[in-house]
Amino acid sequence: MMPADVFQASTRGPAAVFAALQARFGDRVTGNATIREQHGNALSEVPNQPPDLVVFPESTEEVAEIVRCCRAAGVPIIPFGTGTSFEGHVNAPFGGVSVDLSRLKSILAVHDVDLQCVVEAGVTREELNRSLRDRGLFFPIDPGADASLGGMAATRASGTNAVRYGTMKDNVLAMTVVLADGRIARIGGRAGKSAAGYDLVRLMVGSEGTLGIITELTLRLHGLPEQVAAGICAFPTVKAACDTVISTIQLGIPIARIELLDEVQVRACNAYSALDLPEQPLLCVEFHGSPVGVGDQIERFAEIAGEYGGGELQWAVEPERRSALWRARHNAYWAARGLRPGTKGISTDVCVPISQLAACVVATKEDAARSGIIAPIVGHVGDGNFHCLPLIDQGDPAEVANGRAFVDRLVRRALAFGGTTTGEHGIGQSNMKYLEVEFEEPALDMMRAVKRALDPDNLMNPGKIVRLSAPML
Repeated sequence: MMPADVFQASTRGPAAVFAALQARFGDRVTGNATIREQHGNALSEVPNQPPDLVVFPESTEEVAEIVRCCRAAGVPIIPFGTGTSFEGHVNAPFGGVSVDLSRLKSILAVHDVDLQCVVEAGVTREELNRSLRDRGLFFPIDPGADASLGGMAATRASGTNAVRYGTMKDNVLAMTVVLADGRIARIGGRAGKSAAGYDLVRLMVGSEGTLGIITELTLRLHGLPEQVAAGICAFPTVKAACDTVISTIQLGIPIARIELLDEVQVRACNAYSALDLPEQPLLCVEFHGSPVGVGDQIERFAEIAGEYGGGELQWAVEPERRSALWRARHNAYWAARGLRPGTKGISTDVCVPISQLAACVVATKEDAARSGIIAPIVGHVGDGNFHCLPLIDQGDPAEVANGRAFVDRLVRRALAFGGTTTGEHGIGQSNMKYLEVEFEEPALDMMRAVKRALDPDNLMNPGKIVRLSAPML
């Protein structure tokens, strides 16, 4: 039985709801303190706010039962995928029930000819791609972590392949959603296009669990490319690397990945992954296509890089060498943390028009140097999105204030360049104040109206995305 004092500190809902869930789901309900903490924010400097209870449903119908039970008692509901988000999406600032979807693991259908599949929300991207490999297919969205596909849809995830394959909003065709009143809605479809009514799928993609719980998805797939080549190129300056990116995109070279690591991040990756990369600004690139097509793309990219002072390109076509390169890139966050052990990074995720990329990155590096902050930069620069991670001692109030002021300037700089607060991480808790800077009141009122219409009791992941009360800024 659950300890009697588990919910002693919670006054946000009648204890009866917890007893009811335990009676229905048995040992798939827990109030264990460690498990609850694991279901609050864990990766970034956003404080951990654990839920009161964690439930592990195994079907859409069970998710609906949980939602109806919580709604009847006025208890908040927080969807949980794998917990890899950075912006406090899974925190429970008002207590409540974390609905862990990790047991919804079925790949329900693969439609090879249509290049589509239907999966439950708890399937991770790596699990899906392992199952598709023998069919010659893959799902291209790669945010780095082995995130759940439901969570990736909820946060409108992106990643290293976005420059060629788009983001989650481009690759979700349909979904099943449990609404705030416990009803099950099936939206979208398998047709290649549709003009039928409001685009409810796009509304739910990026809703961060605030409008409903995604339990199933129909996804767009792609054929495995005949040839894949990955490589690195070092540059004398970050500006030269960014200018190479801009020219590559403007000339229409169909690059699959083009990632920037500044010299600070390269130094971190060398130490963390035992590499010997040149400690200069680097572009990590990857091309997909036929052998002839990939060869032509490499040749054209090499010409562009040379015009901006890029060094000799180091290419890898063998899967093992390519995997090692991208594994180091995906470990960039942990590598950066290693530059200052004991600190935490303040996650940033701005995105600017590609024409403004070089100016924004250079200005950000100059700001970090003036502020005395170690802030490695890595980015999906093919679409103007980059991450700067100021490493801050959370026990030093002056350093925290300095770090937060730096982030504030970074976000406002990106907005001044015509960009956005977040290219892929989402708003969650930590970016709410910047949503109110990025958008004017009419747009914010539209968001509030949608939230109130679909979740009138404000129980679905409350305290995220849009503030329903008076704005902070």
